[in-house]
Amino acid sequence: MSALPSQPRIRIPRSARAGEVIEIRTLIEHPMETGLRHEAGRAVPRDMLTRLMVRLNGETLFAADFQNGTATNPYHVFFVRMEKPSHFEFIWTDEKGRQARAETRVAVA
Repeated sequence: MSALPSQPRIRIPRSARAGEVIEIRTLIEHPMETGLRHEAGRAVPRDMLTRLMVRLNGETLFAADFQNGTATNPYHVFFVRMEKPSHFEFIWTDEKGRQARAETRVAVA
């Protein structure tokens, strides 16, 4: 499976206290073209992300399915209560099956 051309950005603390709720922000640059827009008299080809999946220690934590109304450069913010040191994996998938991935760890004291 080939990769999406955009590199996602993740803002997440590197460490947290046990029981602390952390904020996670994600952004991926992507045009999210629906195929309905015209430019210079020609239809702009469809190019849409279909899903964002976030895994925490291998388990699905959060998943979002994107539709035609999803804005350019999808941005998500969500919160997680940290109980132990954890590995996060972020996966964006487009309609052609291409993916962009990011991984990070959060230490818990």
